[in-house]
Amino acid sequence: MTSSSVIRQLLPGGREPVHSYQQVTFKQQRMKTTTNMASEFGLMAAQALRVVMPGKVALPGEDSYLQARQIYNGVVEYQPALCALCETVADVQAAVRVAREHNLGLSVRGGGHDWAGRSLRDRGLVIDLSKMRRVEVDVKAQVATAEGGATAGDLVAAAAPHNLVGVTGTASGVGMAGLTLGGGYGPLTPQFGLALDNLLGAEIVLGDGRKVNADAFENAELYWALRGGGGNFGVVTSMRIRLHPLRELLAGIILFPWSEAESVLHGYAEIAASASDEFAVITNILSGPDGNPVVLLAPIWTGNQAHGKQAIAELQRLGSPILAKIGPMTYSDLLRTFDANFVNGRHYELQTRWLPKLTPEPIRALLDAGSGKTSTFSNIILQHFHGTPTRVPIEATAFGLRREHFLITIVAAWEPTTKDNGNIHRQWARDLSQVLASAALPGGYPNVLGPHERDQAALAFGTNTPRLQTAKGQFDPDGIFASAISLPE
Repeated sequence: MTSSSVIRQLLPGGREPVHSYQQVTFKQQRMKTTTNMASEFGLMAAQALRVVMPGKVALPGEDSYLQARQIYNGVVEYQPALCALCETVADVQAAVRVAREHNLGLSVRGGGHDWAGRSLRDRGLVIDLSKMRRVEVDVKAQVATAEGGATAGDLVAAAAPHNLVGVTGTASGVGMAGLTLGGGYGPLTPQFGLALDNLLGAEIVLGDGRKVNADAFENAELYWALRGGGGNFGVVTSMRIRLHPLRELLAGIILFPWSEAESVLHGYAEIAASASDEFAVITNILSGPDGNPVVLLAPIWTGNQAHGKQAIAELQRLGSPILAKIGPMTYSDLLRTFDANFVNGRHYELQTRWLPKLTPEPIRALLDAGSGKTSTFSNIILQHFHGTPTRVPIEATAFGLRREHFLITIVAAWEPTTKDNGNIHRQWARDLSQVLASAALPGGYPNVLGPHERDQAALAFGTNTPRLQTAKGQFDPDGIFASAISLPE
């Protein structure tokens, strides 16, 4: 770990206050000793793992290590002791067992898109699934079997030739396993549910190296916990995902000037109150081409296109759009329109809130934050949770919120420079989250909550918390998978 990362831990918002030079140097020396010990354990683990996985183990300094360590958020500086470049279930089992034998912490890297860097276990062993991305489609059953490293783009590409789609997030590069296990909001959610609602079963390697299947009939409690509890129970090596017939949809973007932002958001709130299952709108407060803030509405209509044109026209009448580009498109085309917003290597910090409604107070907070953005790359995303997923009983899965709401994702993003350590952008995101807290529902979306948002994490699973904690104790009693999304303590 570099000295800069040590200092960052000591800044406001870090984990330990430091008041003197002596305390800083002591902490640095202690961390250096810990790092050296971890390196020794890493070398020993690598030697053992290379016996059963020749050519698939990466250590610091090797090109394959640098590639495995590369993730979406460039601010993450975690340095794993070694990476297991798994290609088979047997590889995953071997990596889990070796990590346990050598007392190394574990993490799992799929798409590498978690902003908090949970896929990289600092001084631990990373199970890299990026070579396990195969997707097979059973057209008759309308089911895809996707390996643990498959991304949304992999799933969409496999299903598209058969005029089928799976529920994904808004970026092609996001790993399907991480997205699905923690929730899975996306453009198709109002019509087809969360990604986790479409998980039919999983093959999973537990902390003792055993491979088991989990579905409604086998290991049903594990299957329940996987749908919302994240990667807290093992390594998902494959998933069976329900697909849906959908050849094309009606979608696009409507861009409004900032001078109309308030009226557009109020008008959209009224439209959303009676939105049908076929209608999703992703709202974004972001920077326009000139760097000034704008409001973008991205409507997605999955039903009859004649009806969809009427619904989208109502959105366009909310103001005088700078740009309106709407038309029939495939789901692959839709994801490509969002992918430009996800730039690998840029620096990020995210905050999230669940709002029950878009009322004047939170709208004003969103507008103030939009006007005060500290980076042209930062943005605020609103996704309306309604329709099909609200009709799933709360106890059916581990996911903690089934009532209608708006998911707010606050994205602080900036390009790294020697003059910009990111603190002003982080504070912008945290300030908006704090202002929204009074109007928000308890908790927040586990897939976005950072590891230090303990107050929100404690409430994120609602009435499912006790059952989820019991499942953690049953399936991962030794806490092998502690790097996954935070569960209530």
